[in-house]
Amino acid sequence: MYKLIRKILFCFNPETVHTWAMNRLEFAYNIPMLKYFMESRYSVDEPSLSQTLWGITFPNPVGLAAGFDKSAQYINSLTCLGFGFIEIGTLTPRQQTGNAKPRLFRLPKDKALINRMGFNNRGAASAAQRIKKKKEQIIVGGNIGKNKDTPLHQAEHDYEQCFEHLYKAVDYFVVNVSSPNTPGLRSLQEKEPLTKLLNKLQAMNYSLGTGKPILLKIAPDLTNEQLDDIIDIVKTTRLHGIVATNTTISREGLHTSPRTVEKIGDGGLSGLPLRERSTEVVKYIHERSHGTIPIIAVGGIFTAEDAIEKINAGASLVQVYTGFIYEGPSIAKKICDGLVKSGFSFEKK
Repeated sequence: MYKLIRKILFCFNPETVHTWAMNRLEFAYNIPMLKYFMESRYSVDEPSLSQTLWGITFPNPVGLAAGFDKSAQYINSLTCLGFGFIEIGTLTPRQQTGNAKPRLFRLPKDKALINRMGFNNRGAASAAQRIKKKKEQIIVGGNIGKNKDTPLHQAEHDYEQCFEHLYKAVDYFVVNVSSPNTPGLRSLQEKEPLTKLLNKLQAMNYSLGTGKPILLKIAPDLTNEQLDDIIDIVKTTRLHGIVATNTTISREGLHTSPRTVEKIGDGGLSGLPLRERSTEVVKYIHERSHGTIPIIAVGGIFTAEDAIEKINAGASLVQVYTGFIYEGPSIAKKICDGLVKSGFSFEKK
C-alpha cells in the first residue's frame, strides 16, 4: 500500500510533502480511534529488544534520527509508530529559517536524499517547552548546533545556550559539528576546538544536575587518522558515545545521472549509498576503542538486515531517516519484527 502512496507523494516537492504528511499524522493522533489504530498497527512490545544504556532503558533499538522533527512538533504522534527513541533537532539558540529553497531533493534510483536545509528550526527554548508538555512516554534526544550567523570563534556559546535550554527536557544530547550545510561547521571537528567545546559542555553538564549523556555526531568523510583523533577526544572528555554518521558530501557510486546530481548542487547525501561507509566507520570506532564507546549507527538503514549489519559492526542503537521516507511509517515495526525473527536478542548479545 505504501509503495502506491509513495508514488503519488513523490510527484510533489519533498519538503512540502514532509510538512503535509507530518501534519496529517498529528491530526490522526488527536482522534482517539485513529490513534488506537496507529498504536495497534505499529507499536513494538518485545522484551528481548530492550537494553539499558547510560542508565536509560530503550524499549527497542530503532530510533528516529535528527532532522525529521527539527523543532519537537510531532513527538507524540511519532511515538505511535513504534520508535524506541526520537532525536529532535538540530536545534540552535535562536530560531532560523535555514537555507534558500529548494533544499531537499530525492534520488529514487539510489534510495537517497540530498539536503541543504541549514538547521531550520524554531529555537531550543521553544522546543524544550514542547518536550516538557509531551503526552507520550518516549526517550527524547536533543541534537544541538550553532546559528548560521554566529562566528565560529563564538560557536561554543551557541552550544552552551542550547544545552542550558534543553537540559531539563531531553534524556540525552548529541553535539552536531558534522553537518555540511552550515558554513565552516565541520572545522569544529578538528581536535583542539572540539576538545575545548566538549570540555565546556561537560563542565555545564554536572553544574546543572547529575549529568546527562552527551554524544558526538560525526561525518562519514573523516579519514582513519581523524577518527583516531575523535576516539581520543571522546575518551579525554569522557563523552558518553558517538553517533555515526551524518550525511556525506561524496557523490561516488550513484545511479542517478551525473547531470541531475550536478544540477541539484551542494548538500549532504543520505540513504542507501551511505550504508557501507557508515558501517565502516562504526566498525572502525568499535574496534579501535575496544568496544568501550557506545555507538548509535545511522546511514542507509532500511531493513532488519541493515540494522543487524550495524549492530554486528559494534552499534548499540540504530536510527532511520531516509529509510522512513522510502519504506513508510511501518519501518520501525518491520525492523524490530525482523530482528526478532532472525533470533536476535540483546539478552544474548
